[in-house]
Amino acid sequence: MKKKFGIFGAFGLAAVVFGLLLMGGRTETAVSAATSLKNRAQERNIAPEREIDVAILVGGRPLHEYAARGRRYVEAQEGAEYEIRIRNPYPFRVAVALSVDGLNSIDARRTTAWNASKWVIAPYGTIHVSGWQMSSERARHFYFTTERDSYAAKLGQPANLGAISAVFFRERRPVPVPIAPPRPLYEEDSRDRRSEKSKAPTPSTGSEAAGREQRQAPMPSDDEYAATGIGRSVRNDVRFVDMDLESRPLNQVNIRYEYYGALVRLGILPQKYPQIDPLRRREGARGFEDRRFSPEP
Repeated sequence: MKKKFGIFGAFGLAAVVFGLLLMGGRTETAVSAATSLKNRAQERNIAPEREIDVAILVGGRPLHEYAARGRRYVEAQEGAEYEIRIRNPYPFRVAVALSVDGLNSIDARRTTAWNASKWVIAPYGTIHVSGWQMSSERARHFYFTTERDSYAAKLGQPANLGAISAVFFRERRPVPVPIAPPRPLYEEDSRDRRSEKSKAPTPSTGSEAAGREQRQAPMPSDDEYAATGIGRSVRNDVRFVDMDLESRPLNQVNIRYEYYGALVRLGILPQKYPQIDPLRRREGARGFEDRRFSPEP
């Protein structure tokens, strides 16, 4: 029997509701026969349409996903911080091995999913993982950048850039946890949208708008590819908890992220502008044309 022990995330990154870290170890967990029967009955009542939800969020809003080639793709935004939202639709705890660019989000190691340190989500719970855990009290944010600036490149492990993978394991002997009926996701999403509207900034003009445009990150060139950098530090306290997992994964989600130019070349997104060779365009340049006045840009 495989044994594990974990670390509880008290506050989490951004808005972690109930996050834990799971690492290798040994422990014993006792569950009564009555509790086991109750858990099995709950499992039989799981709605088949409820699936584990993994989304990439920028500014609190999920990036649009594109289904292609049997995978899920999102468009990266140069310089933007992002977080990974993971929802557990089941009435039992799950442990999630989460890697970004092939590096475990907890310790940046390269291991199998089973041997990886894991985040643990409560029944019907949601966590937001916003960066790599650097200690028991601190983490550093994910942000979209170029390959040469990525955390993986700094560690000399650039082989898996552009990939986010989450592998889920269920608890073998669940600890009894009071379970409230899950709120439908559409109600939660609509409430989030209402909250976002109430917090929306007022429109700005003049120098404020110009300053905002200057602060926006430039679009990456077509020969640059997206990767994840290691950004600013945030407080994220964690502690150990006991847990015992089944060795067979419950589910797995893989997401690929790329900049717009790469998604066009992959055939995922349409070309927004004519594809013209820059050198050919420059060779066709002329000095004058028949125009009376300068046009507005």
